[in-house]
Amino acid sequence: MAETPYAPARIRALPSWLLGRAAARGHRLVAEALAEEGMRMMHHAVLSAVGELGPVSQAELGRSVGIDPKDMVAVVNDLQADGLVTRTPDPRDRRKNAIEISAAGERTLRRTEKLGDRANDELTAGLTPAEREQLMALLARVVNPGEKPGPDAG
Repeated sequence: MAETPYAPARIRALPSWLLGRAAARGHRLVAEALAEEGMRMMHHAVLSAVGELGPVSQAELGRSVGIDPKDMVAVVNDLQADGLVTRTPDPRDRRKNAIEISAAGERTLRRTEKLGDRANDELTAGLTPAEREQLMALLARVVNPGEKPGPDAG
């Protein structure tokens, strides 16, 4: 693992610094795992969203994942070229495209989800299962302050 850059003790004690370092490590681990399948993180996020939301308009997909429309076009083009999604005129509005996951996309998604799970397991390997649950609940509260925890939250 790459060494953490130097930061003064006061900085290293800040939750924002620790969260940033943890996020950077998690990003690296997941990116490396997805690369085993030839997948980039943004492509995986879009493929996962299509699998969950599809068929979905390209515009709605971009809003859901928070990707700029120009970038979304490029990602969907890549996924379509790889045979992982299909793009057809939306039957409700033929001016729009409906994006749907293909059978090959579903198979790829199952493999990449396992790779991502493995990377996240490595990220949290130093924690007990109870600590992992607690970490997830706490991070959810940090990311969405004021949002009430769901039934699965610890």
